[in-house]
Amino acid sequence: MDEVKQIVTDIKSGNIKPIYFLMGEEPYYIDRISEFIDKNVLAEEEKGFNQMILYGRDVTIEDIVSNAKRFPMMAERQVVIVKEAQDLSRTIEKLADYVENPQPSTVLVMCYKYKKIDKRKKLYKVISKNGVIFEGKKLYENQVADWIRRVLAGAKYGIEPKAAQMLVEFLGTDLSKINNELEKLKLIIPSGSQITADQIEENIGISKEFNNFELRKAVGSRNVVKAHRIINYFAQNPKDNPLVVTISLLYSFFSQVLQYHGLSDKSQRNVASALKVNPYFVKDYTEAAHNYPMKKVSAIIALLRDADVKSKGVGAANLPQGDVLKELLVKIMA
Repeated sequence: MDEVKQIVTDIKSGNIKPIYFLMGEEPYYIDRISEFIDKNVLAEEEKGFNQMILYGRDVTIEDIVSNAKRFPMMAERQVVIVKEAQDLSRTIEKLADYVENPQPSTVLVMCYKYKKIDKRKKLYKVISKNGVIFEGKKLYENQVADWIRRVLAGAKYGIEPKAAQMLVEFLGTDLSKINNELEKLKLIIPSGSQITADQIEENIGISKEFNNFELRKAVGSRNVVKAHRIINYFAQNPKDNPLVVTISLLYSFFSQVLQYHGLSDKSQRNVASALKVNPYFVKDYTEAAHNYPMKKVSAIIALLRDADVKSKGVGAANLPQGDVLKELLVKIMA
Protein backbone atom coordinates (compact mmCIF):
# COMPACT_ATOMS: atom_id res chain seq x y z
CA MET A 1 0.00 0.00 0.00
CA ASP A 2 2.89 2.38 0.68
CA GLU A 3 4.11 2.00 -2.89
CA VAL A 4 0.63 2.75 -4.21
CA LYS A 5 0.37 5.84 -2.00
CA GLN A 6 3.73 7.06 -3.31
CA ILE A 7 2.63 6.67 -6.93
CA VAL A 8 -0.58 8.58 -6.21
CA THR A 9 1.28 11.30 -4.27
CA ASP A 10 3.79 11.76 -7.11
CA ILE A 11 1.04 12.10 -9.71
CA LYS A 12 -0.86 14.60 -7.56
CA SER A 13 2.30 16.68 -7.20
CA GLY A 14 2.90 16.70 -10.96
CA ASN A 15 5.74 14.16 -10.96
CA ILE A 16 4.18 12.10 -13.77
CA LYS A 17 6.21 9.45 -15.59
CA PRO A 18 5.85 8.59 -19.30
CA ILE A 19 5.12 4.91 -18.57
CA TYR A 20 3.49 2.99 -15.76
CA PHE A 21 3.88 -0.77 -16.07
CA LEU A 22 1.47 -2.35 -13.59
CA MET A 23 1.95 -6.10 -13.30
CA GLY A 24 1.59 -9.03 -10.92
CA GLU A 25 -0.61 -11.76 -9.50
CA GLU A 26 -2.87 -9.42 -7.49
CA PRO A 27 -4.96 -7.23 -9.85
CA TYR A 28 -6.63 -5.05 -7.20
CA TYR A 29 -4.03 -2.28 -7.06
CA ILE A 30 -3.37 -2.51 -10.80
CA ASP A 31 -7.01 -1.50 -11.28
CA ARG A 32 -6.86 1.18 -8.58
CA ILE A 33 -3.74 2.87 -10.00
CA SER A 34 -4.99 2.80 -13.60
CA GLU A 35 -8.37 4.18 -12.47
CA PHE A 36 -6.63 6.98 -10.60
CA ILE A 37 -4.60 7.92 -13.69
CA ASP A 38 -7.73 7.66 -15.84
CA LYS A 39 -9.61 10.12 -13.62
CA ASN A 40 -6.90 12.54 -12.53
CA VAL A 41 -4.11 13.13 -15.06
CA LEU A 42 -6.26 15.00 -17.61
CA ALA A 43 -9.01 17.53 -17.05
CA GLU A 44 -12.45 16.34 -18.11
CA GLU A 45 -12.51 18.61 -21.15
CA GLU A 46 -9.13 17.27 -22.34
CA LYS A 47 -10.10 13.59 -22.32
CA GLY A 48 -12.13 13.52 -25.53
CA PHE A 49 -9.11 13.96 -27.80
CA ASN A 50 -6.30 12.95 -25.47
CA GLN A 51 -7.29 9.85 -23.53
CA MET A 52 -7.80 6.41 -25.00
CA ILE A 53 -8.39 2.92 -23.66
CA LEU A 54 -6.94 -0.02 -25.60
CA TYR A 55 -7.25 -3.76 -24.94
CA GLY A 56 -4.37 -6.18 -25.31
CA ARG A 57 -6.42 -8.74 -27.22
CA ASP A 58 -7.35 -6.14 -29.88
CA VAL A 59 -4.02 -4.42 -30.54
CA THR A 60 -0.36 -5.08 -31.28
CA ILE A 61 2.69 -3.52 -29.68
CA GLU A 62 3.09 -1.52 -32.90
CA ASP A 63 -0.44 -0.12 -32.47
CA ILE A 64 0.32 0.90 -28.90
CA VAL A 65 3.58 2.60 -29.88
CA SER A 66 1.87 4.40 -32.76
CA ASN A 67 -0.77 5.81 -30.41
CA ALA A 68 1.82 6.67 -27.75
CA LYS A 69 3.87 8.70 -30.26
CA ARG A 70 0.96 11.00 -31.11
CA PHE A 71 1.06 14.55 -29.83
CA PRO A 72 -1.71 15.78 -27.54
CA MET A 73 -4.34 18.17 -28.90
CA MET A 74 -4.83 21.38 -26.93
CA ALA A 75 -3.43 19.76 -23.79
CA GLU A 76 -0.10 19.24 -22.11
CA ARG A 77 -0.40 15.45 -22.16
CA GLN A 78 -2.26 12.50 -23.57
CA VAL A 79 -3.03 9.28 -21.68
CA VAL A 80 -3.01 5.81 -23.26
CA ILE A 81 -4.23 2.99 -21.02
CA VAL A 82 -3.77 -0.60 -22.21
CA LYS A 83 -5.99 -3.00 -20.29
CA GLU A 84 -5.44 -6.78 -20.28
CA ALA A 85 -1.91 -6.15 -21.57
CA GLN A 86 -0.96 -9.70 -20.50
CA ASP A 87 -2.58 -10.84 -23.76
CA LEU A 88 0.52 -9.36 -25.43
CA SER A 89 2.97 -11.42 -23.35
CA ARG A 90 4.55 -13.09 -26.38
CA THR A 91 5.54 -9.78 -27.96
CA ILE A 92 5.79 -7.50 -24.91
CA GLU A 93 9.59 -7.15 -25.21
CA LYS A 94 9.05 -5.18 -28.44
CA LEU A 95 7.90 -2.30 -26.24
CA ALA A 96 11.46 -1.81 -24.98
CA ASP A 97 12.57 0.35 -27.94
CA TYR A 98 9.75 2.83 -27.32
CA VAL A 99 10.31 2.92 -23.53
CA GLU A 100 14.00 3.63 -24.12
CA ASN A 101 13.01 6.94 -25.72
CA PRO A 102 9.37 7.57 -24.74
CA GLN A 103 7.22 10.47 -25.89
CA PRO A 104 7.45 12.89 -22.94
CA SER A 105 3.91 14.22 -23.49
CA THR A 106 2.35 10.72 -23.33
CA VAL A 107 1.44 8.80 -20.19
CA LEU A 108 1.35 5.12 -21.21
CA VAL A 109 -0.24 2.76 -18.68
CA MET A 110 0.18 -1.00 -19.20
CA CYS A 111 -2.14 -3.19 -17.07
CA TYR A 112 -0.34 -6.55 -17.17
CA LYS A 113 -2.39 -8.70 -14.81
CA TYR A 114 -1.57 -12.11 -13.32
CA LYS A 115 1.90 -12.14 -14.89
CA LYS A 116 5.30 -10.47 -14.57
CA ILE A 117 7.87 -9.47 -17.12
CA ASP A 118 11.37 -10.96 -16.92
CA LYS A 119 13.54 -8.71 -14.74
CA ARG A 120 16.65 -9.86 -16.60
CA LYS A 121 15.49 -8.51 -19.96
CA LYS A 122 15.76 -5.10 -21.57
CA LEU A 123 12.12 -4.03 -21.11
CA TYR A 124 12.24 -4.27 -17.33
CA LYS A 125 15.52 -2.36 -17.20
CA VAL A 126 14.41 0.53 -19.41
CA ILE A 127 11.06 0.90 -17.61
CA SER A 128 12.94 1.01 -14.29
CA LYS A 129 15.05 3.83 -15.72
CA ASN A 130 12.38 5.89 -17.49
CA GLY A 131 9.10 5.00 -15.83
CA VAL A 132 7.42 3.17 -12.96
CA ILE A 133 7.10 -0.56 -12.46
CA PHE A 134 4.53 -1.68 -9.91
CA GLU A 135 4.16 -5.32 -8.93
CA GLY A 136 0.91 -6.37 -7.28
CA LYS A 137 1.75 -9.32 -5.04
CA LYS A 138 -0.84 -11.74 -3.69
CA LEU A 139 -1.31 -11.40 0.04
CA TYR A 140 -0.97 -14.46 2.20
CA GLU A 141 -4.18 -15.43 3.96
CA ASN A 142 -2.79 -14.32 7.32
CA GLN A 143 -2.16 -10.82 5.90
CA VAL A 144 -5.65 -10.18 4.51
CA ALA A 145 -7.45 -9.45 7.79
CA ASP A 146 -4.90 -6.71 8.53
CA TRP A 147 -5.40 -5.35 4.99
CA ILE A 148 -9.16 -5.19 5.63
CA ARG A 149 -8.54 -3.34 8.88
CA ARG A 150 -6.24 -0.78 7.21
CA VAL A 151 -8.59 -0.19 4.27
CA LEU A 152 -11.52 0.39 6.63
CA ALA A 153 -9.44 2.60 8.92
CA GLY A 154 -8.71 4.82 5.91
CA ALA A 155 -12.48 5.24 5.50
CA LYS A 156 -12.96 5.86 9.25
CA TYR A 157 -14.35 2.44 10.11
CA GLY A 158 -13.22 -0.21 12.56
CA ILE A 159 -13.88 -3.94 12.37
CA GLU A 160 -13.98 -6.69 14.98
CA PRO A 161 -11.22 -9.31 14.54
CA LYS A 162 -13.83 -12.07 14.23
CA ALA A 163 -15.72 -10.10 11.54
CA ALA A 164 -12.52 -9.61 9.53
CA GLN A 165 -11.68 -13.30 9.84
CA MET A 166 -15.17 -14.25 8.65
CA LEU A 167 -14.63 -12.18 5.50
CA VAL A 168 -11.28 -13.82 4.83
CA GLU A 169 -12.56 -17.35 5.29
CA PHE A 170 -15.65 -16.72 3.15
CA LEU A 171 -14.09 -14.61 0.37
CA GLY A 172 -10.50 -15.87 0.37
CA THR A 173 -7.62 -13.58 -0.64
CA ASP A 174 -9.27 -11.90 -3.65
CA LEU A 175 -8.89 -8.23 -2.67
CA SER A 176 -11.28 -6.99 -5.37
CA LYS A 177 -14.03 -9.28 -4.15
CA ILE A 178 -13.41 -8.29 -0.53
CA ASN A 179 -13.39 -4.60 -1.43
CA ASN A 180 -16.73 -4.95 -3.21
CA GLU A 181 -18.26 -6.37 -0.04
CA LEU A 182 -16.68 -3.62 2.07
CA GLU A 183 -18.16 -1.00 -0.25
CA LYS A 184 -21.62 -2.54 0.29
CA LEU A 185 -21.11 -2.40 4.04
CA LYS A 186 -20.03 1.25 3.88
CA LEU A 187 -23.31 2.13 2.13
CA ILE A 188 -25.29 0.62 5.01
CA ILE A 189 -23.17 1.29 8.09
CA PRO A 190 -22.41 4.90 9.18
CA SER A 191 -18.83 6.15 9.02
CA GLY A 192 -17.06 5.93 12.36
CA SER A 193 -18.73 2.62 13.24
CA GLN A 194 -17.16 -0.65 14.31
CA ILE A 195 -18.24 -3.40 11.88
CA THR A 196 -19.37 -6.47 13.80
CA ALA A 197 -19.79 -10.18 13.07
CA ASP A 198 -23.57 -9.68 13.32
CA GLN A 199 -23.45 -7.06 10.56
CA ILE A 200 -21.34 -9.33 8.36
CA GLU A 201 -23.89 -12.13 8.82
CA GLU A 202 -26.87 -9.85 8.20
CA ASN A 203 -25.54 -7.96 5.16
CA ILE A 204 -23.18 -10.39 3.41
CA GLY A 205 -24.83 -13.70 4.22
CA ILE A 206 -21.96 -15.35 6.07
CA SER A 207 -23.18 -17.37 9.04
CA LYS A 208 -21.44 -16.24 12.21
CA GLU A 209 -22.11 -19.62 13.82
CA PHE A 210 -21.60 -22.12 10.99
CA ASN A 211 -18.29 -21.28 9.33
CA ASN A 212 -14.75 -22.61 9.22
CA PHE A 213 -13.55 -20.09 11.78
CA GLU A 214 -16.07 -21.36 14.34
CA LEU A 215 -15.30 -25.00 13.44
CA ARG A 216 -11.60 -24.43 13.98
CA LYS A 217 -12.33 -22.78 17.32
CA ALA A 218 -14.66 -25.62 18.40
CA VAL A 219 -12.10 -28.29 17.46
CA GLY A 220 -9.31 -26.39 19.21
CA SER A 221 -11.36 -26.16 22.42
CA ARG A 222 -12.57 -29.78 22.09
CA ASN A 223 -16.19 -28.64 21.99
CA VAL A 224 -17.48 -31.85 20.42
CA VAL A 225 -21.17 -30.86 20.33
CA LYS A 226 -20.54 -27.55 18.59
CA ALA A 227 -18.05 -29.06 16.14
CA HIS A 228 -20.53 -31.77 15.10
CA ARG A 229 -23.31 -29.21 14.75
CA ILE A 230 -21.14 -27.19 12.36
CA ILE A 231 -20.05 -30.13 10.21
CA ASN A 232 -23.67 -31.33 9.97
CA TYR A 233 -24.52 -27.89 8.62
CA PHE A 234 -21.60 -28.15 6.17
CA ALA A 235 -22.81 -31.58 5.03
CA GLN A 236 -26.24 -30.11 4.25
CA ASN A 237 -24.73 -27.13 2.40
CA PRO A 238 -21.70 -28.60 0.58
CA LYS A 239 -21.62 -26.01 -2.22
CA ASP A 240 -21.23 -23.14 0.25
CA ASN A 241 -18.77 -25.09 2.41
CA PRO A 242 -16.36 -27.02 0.17
CA LEU A 243 -14.53 -29.79 2.01
CA VAL A 244 -11.19 -28.92 0.44
CA VAL A 245 -11.36 -25.42 1.98
CA THR A 246 -12.28 -26.77 5.42
CA ILE A 247 -9.42 -29.29 5.39
CA SER A 248 -6.98 -26.64 4.19
CA LEU A 249 -7.93 -24.29 7.02
CA LEU A 250 -7.76 -27.03 9.66
CA TYR A 251 -4.35 -28.05 8.29
CA SER A 252 -3.13 -24.46 8.54
CA PHE A 253 -4.49 -24.19 12.09
CA PHE A 254 -2.84 -27.36 13.39
CA SER A 255 0.41 -26.51 11.62
CA GLN A 256 0.41 -23.27 13.62
CA VAL A 257 -0.44 -25.18 16.82
CA LEU A 258 2.59 -27.40 16.14
CA GLN A 259 4.67 -24.27 15.67
CA TYR A 260 3.28 -22.92 18.97
CA HIS A 261 4.48 -26.06 20.77
CA GLY A 262 7.99 -25.36 19.52
CA LEU A 263 8.14 -21.78 20.82
CA SER A 264 10.21 -21.14 23.93
CA ASP A 265 8.64 -17.69 24.41
CA LYS A 266 4.87 -18.13 24.58
CA SER A 267 4.00 -14.52 25.42
CA GLN A 268 1.06 -13.13 23.46
CA ARG A 269 3.24 -10.74 21.47
CA ASN A 270 5.79 -13.38 20.48
CA VAL A 271 3.14 -15.98 19.58
CA ALA A 272 1.26 -13.45 17.43
CA SER A 273 4.50 -12.50 15.66
CA ALA A 274 5.73 -16.07 15.15
CA LEU A 275 2.36 -17.45 13.99
CA LYS A 276 1.52 -14.26 12.04
CA VAL A 277 -1.91 -13.94 13.63
CA ASN A 278 -3.83 -11.13 15.29
CA PRO A 279 -3.02 -11.07 19.04
CA TYR A 280 -6.77 -11.39 19.64
CA PHE A 281 -6.62 -15.02 18.42
CA VAL A 282 -3.55 -16.13 20.42
CA LYS A 283 -5.78 -17.55 23.16
CA ASP A 284 -7.27 -20.00 20.61
CA TYR A 285 -3.82 -21.43 19.90
CA THR A 286 -2.93 -21.55 23.58
CA GLU A 287 -6.10 -23.52 24.31
CA ALA A 288 -5.59 -25.87 21.34
CA ALA A 289 -1.98 -26.54 22.38
CA HIS A 290 -3.21 -27.39 25.90
CA ASN A 291 -5.81 -29.78 24.48
CA TYR A 292 -3.56 -31.39 21.87
CA PRO A 293 0.03 -32.34 22.82
CA MET A 294 2.70 -32.10 20.17
CA LYS A 295 2.56 -35.83 19.35
CA LYS A 296 -1.22 -35.67 18.86
CA VAL A 297 -0.91 -32.58 16.65
CA SER A 298 1.58 -34.40 14.41
CA ALA A 299 -0.89 -37.29 14.12
CA ILE A 300 -3.72 -34.86 13.28
CA ILE A 301 -1.68 -33.31 10.48
CA ALA A 302 -1.23 -36.81 9.02
CA LEU A 303 -5.01 -37.38 9.32
CA LEU A 304 -5.68 -34.11 7.49
CA ARG A 305 -3.37 -35.11 4.65
CA ASP A 306 -5.22 -38.41 4.35
CA ALA A 307 -8.60 -36.63 4.37
CA ASP A 308 -7.38 -34.22 1.71
CA VAL A 309 -6.59 -37.18 -0.57
CA LYS A 310 -10.03 -38.69 0.14
CA SER A 311 -11.75 -35.36 -0.55
CA LYS A 312 -10.32 -35.54 -4.06
CA GLY A 313 -11.81 -39.00 -4.62
CA VAL A 314 -8.68 -41.09 -4.05
CA GLY A 315 -9.59 -44.23 -2.11
CA ALA A 316 -13.04 -42.87 -1.29
CA ALA A 317 -14.77 -42.46 -4.62
CA ASN A 318 -18.30 -43.06 -3.31
CA LEU A 319 -17.91 -41.47 0.12
CA PRO A 320 -19.91 -38.21 0.52
CA GLN A 321 -17.80 -35.23 1.53
CA GLY A 322 -19.85 -34.81 4.70
CA ASP A 323 -18.94 -38.34 5.77
CA VAL A 324 -15.25 -37.69 5.10
CA LEU A 325 -15.43 -34.67 7.42
CA LYS A 326 -17.38 -36.52 10.12
CA GLU A 327 -14.86 -39.39 10.08
CA LEU A 328 -11.99 -36.89 10.26
CA LEU A 329 -13.55 -35.07 13.21
CA VAL A 330 -14.02 -38.28 15.20
CA LYS A 331 -10.36 -39.19 14.69
CA ILE A 332 -9.10 -35.71 15.58
CA MET A 333 -11.10 -35.45 18.79
CA ALA A 334 -10.62 -39.09 19.87
